[in-house]
Amino acid sequence: MISYHKDSDNIVTLCMDMPGLTVNTMNAGFRAALVQAVEQLEQEKSQVSGVIISSAKDSFFAGGDLCELINIGPEDAQACFEMVEQNKAVLRRLETFGKPVVAAINGSALGGGLELALACHYRIATDQGKSRLGFPEVGLGLLPGAGGVVRTVRLLGLQAAMPYLLEGKQISPSAALKAGLIHALANDTDDMLAQARKWILAHPEAKQPWDSDGYKLPGGAAHSPALMQMIMLAPAMLRDKTRGNYPAPEAILAAMVEGAQVDFDNALKIEGRYFTQLASSQIAKNMIGSLFFQMQEINAGKSRPPGIEKSTVSKLGVIGAGMMGAGIAAVSATRGIHTVLKDVTADKAMQGKNAVASRWQEKVRQGRMTAEKATAQLNLIEPAAQASDLAGCELIIEAVYESRELKASVSKEAEAFLGETGIMASNTSTLPISGLANAVTHPTRFIGLHFFSPVEKMQLVEIIKGKLTSADTLARAYDFVLQIGKLPIVVNDARGFFTSRVFASFVNEGLAMLAEGLPAALIENAALSVGMPVGPLAVQDEVSLTLTRHVTQQTRADLEAAGIPWEAPLSAPVIDAMLDQHQRAGKAAGAGFYEYPQATSINAGKKYLWPELDKLFGKPGVKAPYEDLRDRFLYIQSIETLRCLDEGVLESARDANIGSIFGIGFPAWTGGAVQFVNHVGSRLFVLRARELQERYGERFSVPSNFLQFAEASRKY
Repeated sequence: MISYHKDSDNIVTLCMDMPGLTVNTMNAGFRAALVQAVEQLEQEKSQVSGVIISSAKDSFFAGGDLCELINIGPEDAQACFEMVEQNKAVLRRLETFGKPVVAAINGSALGGGLELALACHYRIATDQGKSRLGFPEVGLGLLPGAGGVVRTVRLLGLQAAMPYLLEGKQISPSAALKAGLIHALANDTDDMLAQARKWILAHPEAKQPWDSDGYKLPGGAAHSPALMQMIMLAPAMLRDKTRGNYPAPEAILAAMVEGAQVDFDNALKIEGRYFTQLASSQIAKNMIGSLFFQMQEINAGKSRPPGIEKSTVSKLGVIGAGMMGAGIAAVSATRGIHTVLKDVTADKAMQGKNAVASRWQEKVRQGRMTAEKATAQLNLIEPAAQASDLAGCELIIEAVYESRELKASVSKEAEAFLGETGIMASNTSTLPISGLANAVTHPTRFIGLHFFSPVEKMQLVEIIKGKLTSADTLARAYDFVLQIGKLPIVVNDARGFFTSRVFASFVNEGLAMLAEGLPAALIENAALSVGMPVGPLAVQDEVSLTLTRHVTQQTRADLEAAGIPWEAPLSAPVIDAMLDQHQRAGKAAGAGFYEYPQATSINAGKKYLWPELDKLFGKPGVKAPYEDLRDRFLYIQSIETLRCLDEGVLESARDANIGSIFGIGFPAWTGGAVQFVNHVGSRLFVLRARELQERYGERFSVPSNFLQFAEASRKY
């Protein structure tokens, strides 16, 4: 696991190579191997001139073993604390045993890997393009528990350490050198090891800064006037971001500040207690389960049909050069895909390309992209006005207005230029794919690819299988989504699919509250307080009230034509009143549930709730427990997700959780819309849902098939 090799200069190289794993992780096997290696170093101290810690893997070290951490419960807290203390103790022995220790960092060093490196006196990294250094723990509900908080603060200072610890910022080796996290860069492994040996021979008495005489915390002590105001304001600023739903950032801040005011060893104990508190919590399990394990499963193709050869797209067609189509073209070009961007005229197609160019020019101006790279990527986007320009595309995605007739027309025209194995996709958010497939000659090669706006920022793509979509088409669509760096989830065809349907339940619930007479500000704040990124009224303004009414009318017409009973949503009277009585259609129209002041040259106008809302919809004496409002937002989305699983729209809890977090902003602390049920407990979830059902309506009734899980208190 850790090989021990001593050269002619008595420099020992400890090379990490965990068997059976693609990366080195801080599991029980590694911890035992490190103890053994350090004990051998201590025994041979007089014959050792220094130590190099290196890796035989493609990366240096990947961090803690999440398979271990996800199983730690409250009853395991003491054992967990003892484990992390033992782990930190051996790292402390390594950095204080009296010889220079160098970390030779090839590839990435994340989490526990960076903690191991920080326990070394000198750090050299190979300057590889995809390598990253940082602490991702906060994004999984944890904190660096192997001395990472203590050493980073003592190395950089309280304020400079915050982005890495509180935000999980990950940086390249060159940026890490500039930040002071590492000391040198190397061209390759041989250069790195040569530098390491040279440094060891030149610094036989190396010590950590915090173990040296006269050490002072960079940037000032925690109680210094320079930092006191920042430290006093930081908790309030954090609470404003987390709304109290994410304990990890607050625990990290506490460990940072408290640890900075005591000696090194006591600071490690403080860090260990906070780590144990987080690791044994349900929120960490929610986040690790979904944001790590289920994300891994999606990237590994768990929802992809097996046994079908992997494919790539070299030429892509996008129909519609508006915001969505241009966004799809942009993310595809960044992955080296030749993209034909077609619209009804050459001018409109060029406008789409120019919109992409403007965004990339801004990145160049900010130093986030080189001019050469922007030009090369832009050259991959080919504006076009003729369908014949799509010839040779392996995949064509239509991203036109949400009109069944228009989508049918452009799909039929474009299909003629696809090759024999080419596939056609629709970027629809609500229209059933099986119905749209009626317009093409080969419905087996037709599929839905629902991107989210803005495409460049939103990670999720919802892949929708039509009734006739072939497994090969699904596999190729899945491969394309991964090719452009997005997260694919797979759903079966149904009106609204999964994400639009569940998101609509969130917005409708907010409008239902408004119709009940509750204050608009209370509604928006209740949604934000549970972790939704935006309130339902603000979201409705973004979507546009006119579009919502159009979708509602189309749904009613389709259902009535099929002989299916239709019931108007609770939001309909609110939408009608806003549009028909007050002509407030949303943000694009300049007036909706919010007012949108005109921007000035000095300060862009900040939106605010329309003051007349409560006069229009408010009802004197109407009250509701605040906890009911919070739960209504979470439960209505989870229940709608359970219905999607029950009806076969969704095929896995994995796709439900990832889709809800990355597609509709369901709070990540829950682990997703299905994991939220497990967070509450299936039996308690049903009991609470029944309370909400009795108070607010049948929409809170859970599917009958779910009750068997609840009765047995099983996880769903």
